[in-house]
Amino acid sequence: MSDPVRAERRPQRSLSPIWIVPLVALLIGAWMIYDNLSKLGPTITLIMDNAEGIEAGKTLIKTRNVEVGRVEKVRLSDDLEHAEITARMSPQAEDMLNEDTRFWVVKPRIGREGVSGLGTVLSGAYIQLLPGSSEETKEIFDVLEQPPVAPPDAEGLRINLISQVGNAISTGDPVTYQGYTVGRVEDSHFDPEKREMRHRLYIQSPYEVLVTSTTRFWTASGVDVRLDSEGFKVNVASLESLIGGGITFGVPENASIGRQAREGANYVLFNDEDSAKEGRYGQYLEYVMLVDDTVRGLSPGAPVEYRGVRIGTVVSVPWNFTAPQPDSLSRFAIPVLIRIEPQRFDDTEQDVDTEQWQQRLDRMFDHGLRASLKAGNLLTGALFVDLNFYKDAVPFQRMTFVQKQVFPTTSGGFAQIEQKVSNLLDKLNKLQIEPVLDTLNQTLASTQKTMDKVNGIATSVDALLADPATSQLPENVNTTMRQLRDTLQGFAPDSQGYHELTQTLSRLEKLMRDLQPVVRTLNDQPNALIFDKKLTEDPQPRANK
Repeated sequence: MSDPVRAERRPQRSLSPIWIVPLVALLIGAWMIYDNLSKLGPTITLIMDNAEGIEAGKTLIKTRNVEVGRVEKVRLSDDLEHAEITARMSPQAEDMLNEDTRFWVVKPRIGREGVSGLGTVLSGAYIQLLPGSSEETKEIFDVLEQPPVAPPDAEGLRINLISQVGNAISTGDPVTYQGYTVGRVEDSHFDPEKREMRHRLYIQSPYEVLVTSTTRFWTASGVDVRLDSEGFKVNVASLESLIGGGITFGVPENASIGRQAREGANYVLFNDEDSAKEGRYGQYLEYVMLVDDTVRGLSPGAPVEYRGVRIGTVVSVPWNFTAPQPDSLSRFAIPVLIRIEPQRFDDTEQDVDTEQWQQRLDRMFDHGLRASLKAGNLLTGALFVDLNFYKDAVPFQRMTFVQKQVFPTTSGGFAQIEQKVSNLLDKLNKLQIEPVLDTLNQTLASTQKTMDKVNGIATSVDALLADPATSQLPENVNTTMRQLRDTLQGFAPDSQGYHELTQTLSRLEKLMRDLQPVVRTLNDQPNALIFDKKLTEDPQPRANK
């Protein structure tokens, strides 16, 4: 029999050391699983219209050229309208995934700014991440088709432009000021409800001070060539705008600088610089011109001038042509809608009293203010509206046309020339032509007789010149002149004839001296040649007794 005491004292069997190995392996596996899970970053979903160049397990996500994630899955969405990309991000990228984070695909691109992304030709496309500054997290992102112009928190100014359909402006186009690039177009989209384009502009610092409340924006088309009533104009923008277009801005001439623009302010995008300048005149008076002359060459936008100074703009040609016209005027006149813009006089942004200006124009109508069409460019035939005072203007009776006040007109330009030519022809028709023609015939007959006499004299002269004696006359004259010259040579101081003539004259002079006493004697006593000369005594003075 066994000893019960010894049986109770038998030691129990302990855990075998062999189990330590799997236990340690289990602990190591659990630690490795925890370590891997702790190193895994969040999973995000990227939405793309086209997954070109994106490969699961290969395409990387980078920021500042540092890998922060990798694409794990690429698939189509349930509605088959876009591609959904699942990407695993690194833990350090978790703080970057917020509301304003941006993603875009970096691949070779050829654009207005040149060629970019050539490094991806060999390495393949990758997704670029631009961190945001928002505190709200996000897991689903839309991938941009183009790289963003600037980070959302970049220093500068962001404003909105509204334009009509037709402006070829796209994301990335330059924004220039006097030819220098100061910003970019961040976004462009079409609003189908309002039928207008909306653009968001980024003006980089420190150029945001250039945008004020009076700033005007217009499309820079590169080269703007215009030939209108104001002449020939050529405007060349920067080379980048010349290739791809863009937007430029500035403050109109003589306008106030205005106050600094606020973030998100709205502006209108005009088609060109001239339209931007015209857009500042928001207060105007509308009138209708009922033109009896031709309006060929008059187009919308043509200037309305007063003695060469622009004060308005032509709005529409023609305007409501089928509407009934006043009975006091021609029923076949061409209605033209114009605007008188009083702000042009003071060139200011301040409000004007339009009612006061309308009363002033009414008084000017009474003093002969009239509108007429004149040629602004003879090369193109473009017309403009000219306002001036006419002393002989027909009194104007105020009237309206389609609820618009009528602006009094008068014929001008070519119509006046045509009227003057017509008046001249009427005067010519009233002239008595037959008496004038009879007198003219008589004058022509007398002239013919005079011409016949002149022809006879010319014939006689021709016969005289043809006579041989006449032809010898010059020779005879020459002979006579030679003989006269020879005769005169004989009286030269050193000739014999000159000495003989001198001696003869000396003798003659001596003889005259000798004859002087005889002449005196004969004067005193003419009979002295017959009787002797009596000597008389000189008489003695005596006194009377």
